[in-house]
Amino acid sequence: MNRRTFLRGISLTTILPVTTFLTFEQLLAQAMNDAMVERLKKPYEEWRDLVSPEAFRVLFQEHTEDPGSSELNHEHREGTFICAACYLPLFESQYKYESGTGWPSFTQPISGHVGTKRDFKLIILRIEYHCARCGGHQGHVFKDGPPPRKERWCNNGVALKFVPIVDQLPALRG
Repeated sequence: MNRRTFLRGISLTTILPVTTFLTFEQLLAQAMNDAMVERLKKPYEEWRDLVSPEAFRVLFQEHTEDPGSSELNHEHREGTFICAACYLPLFESQYKYESGTGWPSFTQPISGHVGTKRDFKLIILRIEYHCARCGGHQGHVFKDGPPPRKERWCNNGVALKFVPIVDQLPALRG
């Protein structure tokens, strides 16, 4: 038995009952399965030249940026948060809120635009989510968000870009 199998077994049997995970997973599946996004077949290494080194580490090596380091924590304009690698829209600004965690947080993603998987890197079970098109790691979803969904989609700011609604852009000078 390898270490990962052992830790996975312990976390499922002693920390979180399997029924809790399945119920949570089913809720997430309902929340994001309205539409399917076609997956890009680009190898992760090809993204290295298209994003910053820090974004590459987060998106394709599953690192986490330091809390409080993202300018997107203070972004309050209307618009859309998109994947920093492939530009797939992931979150609408109306679902962004201040979670106090130091990372941009949302109450829900755009349906069908994220995928989830189990994450045992911290020994306890967490739900990791990623961009449905490029597979880039975005963050983790937790069950401690505000009502009515009680979900906190905690995102690495470097894994996102923000696109404001056009009427909020400064007027172009002629």
